[in-house]
Amino acid sequence: MAANGKLTGKQRLGWTVLTVVVLVYALFPVAAILATSFKTQADLGNASFLPTNWTWDNYRMILVGDAQELFLTAFRNSIGITLIATFIAVVLATLCAYSIARLNFPGKRIILGTALAVSIFPVISVVTPLFNLWRNIGLYDTWLGLIIPYLSLTLPISIWTLAAFFRQIPWDLEQAAQVDGATQWQAFRRAIVPLAMPGVFTTAIIAFFIAWNDFVYGISLTSTEAARPVPAALAFFTGASQFEEPTGAISAAAIIVTIPVVVLVLLFQRQIVSGLTQGAVKG
Repeated sequence: MAANGKLTGKQRLGWTVLTVVVLVYALFPVAAILATSFKTQADLGNASFLPTNWTWDNYRMILVGDAQELFLTAFRNSIGITLIATFIAVVLATLCAYSIARLNFPGKRIILGTALAVSIFPVISVVTPLFNLWRNIGLYDTWLGLIIPYLSLTLPISIWTLAAFFRQIPWDLEQAAQVDGATQWQAFRRAIVPLAMPGVFTTAIIAFFIAWNDFVYGISLTSTEAARPVPAALAFFTGASQFEEPTGAISAAAIIVTIPVVVLVLLFQRQIVSGLTQGAVKG
């Protein structure tokens, strides 16, 4: 690095090459799936990366064709269940993280440790007892039966992310609001929450990604289209015959399912970057 803090020509070239390599490594699978979604059934056996005959048949199949009901119903289920689970997780995590960051009470470290333990606990190990419990109490194959397990996936990471963010907000703002006559709840709602919105946005996006991509709970706790999300529904796609693999249709569905994630990142990229930066740097 030069004396003025700027990168030299070789350093810029090195970082550029490294960035290109990382981008190619990360985006190549997406490009492969995108190319496969435009291939005909005959093209799937070819070694060529790009289709020889471009077609929209795979997209027609899942949007207006034979797989329409299966895919669109699962797509609506995924959107509804994921949004509800994300909203509940963010609200609960905001209150919990604020209490952990601001208040001194017995068992605070135990709560954080428990949240960490839950987040690293293997999901597959709890599916069978959860399956039996849900069947007995009537939550199997319902939206609520997926929202509750999704909270176990999203709440721990949300609590940890927001707790780290709340610790960076100066106490003086909250104390000044209380001096002006605000209660602790009013100070939290009017002074702290607006400042914490970048962290809340970041946490919401992370929680949304986790719930949106879940497959184990979706395939294990549903049996019909009533609550089955898209990742689980893809396993039930079939070809035109028993000997035909629906690779093209699954690829087209994967591309469509990826669109909401890309849109969210593009819309809230500033808030995400701001939240990650402020939550990682002690002010």
